[in-house]
Amino acid sequence: MKPAPFEYVAPDSLDGALAAMQQHGFDAKPLAGGQSLVPVMNFRLAQPEVLVDLNGLPDLVGIRQADEGTLHFGSMVRQSHLEREPLVASHQPLLAEAMPHIAHPQIRNRGTFGGSLAHADPAAELPVIAVALNGRLKLQSAAGERWLPARDFYVGLFATDIGDEELLVEIALPPLPARTGTAFTEMARRHGDYALAGVAAVVTVDESGICTAARLVYLNAGEVPMVAEEAARLLVGERPSEEVWLETAVAASQNEIDPRGDIHASAAYKRHLAKVLTVRALRQAFDRTNN
Repeated sequence: MKPAPFEYVAPDSLDGALAAMQQHGFDAKPLAGGQSLVPVMNFRLAQPEVLVDLNGLPDLVGIRQADEGTLHFGSMVRQSHLEREPLVASHQPLLAEAMPHIAHPQIRNRGTFGGSLAHADPAAELPVIAVALNGRLKLQSAAGERWLPARDFYVGLFATDIGDEELLVEIALPPLPARTGTAFTEMARRHGDYALAGVAAVVTVDESGICTAARLVYLNAGEVPMVAEEAARLLVGERPSEEVWLETAVAASQNEIDPRGDIHASAAYKRHLAKVLTVRALRQAFDRTNN
């Protein structure tokens, strides 16, 4: 199939892109990597009247580290760049670990950080990573800008808090505390397929090895990245053990996620996968607190 007719706009500056979004509003769609939007348009599930191409905007490309350690990413940074960037590997290993799970190299060469976040697919890896790492997103329009916690950005299935005239222009990931370990794991039928279930774990321990903070975020487990807050609290104050991990995994998979059954797996099977993957992720994350 082919997309419905549309007007194509290719601004050469961020101001030009924001002006185009202001002019066309709801009728416009920004084009980042196009790896999700173009197929949706081909099936005519989306029929924007105007495409605003962001690929010519140098302001939205680049990775920098602030003095306090926060990594700032332009929304048009390619996923393959994230995969290879030494700053990401050394300062945000969870993001680096998740990258090879995203589709295939050809997709990652075109797909962008901001594009994946804004598409808001609940089975995608990057929204889960941004939420797990307490990321903040900068939304900008011709009228001004605002910063939003990544968790608050997602409001429903393929739905975000971004306004009709706004663009996602920057992602900020704060530095990890000392003695923090992270892990990401997922289960897909084939490498590159959307995962049946997946989880990102972030844990921090004190000098004696007692857990002082924990965060668990799940993909394909609800309409948005699902944060298992109550289950994560079971870890705090405890010394890591298989028994504690299993208790946490059961609590998260049974009480705090809301997977939907589909042609690939039932909801019950996805809950089972989430439990198994949680134990694996916690085992790896706590082991990495010693690194």
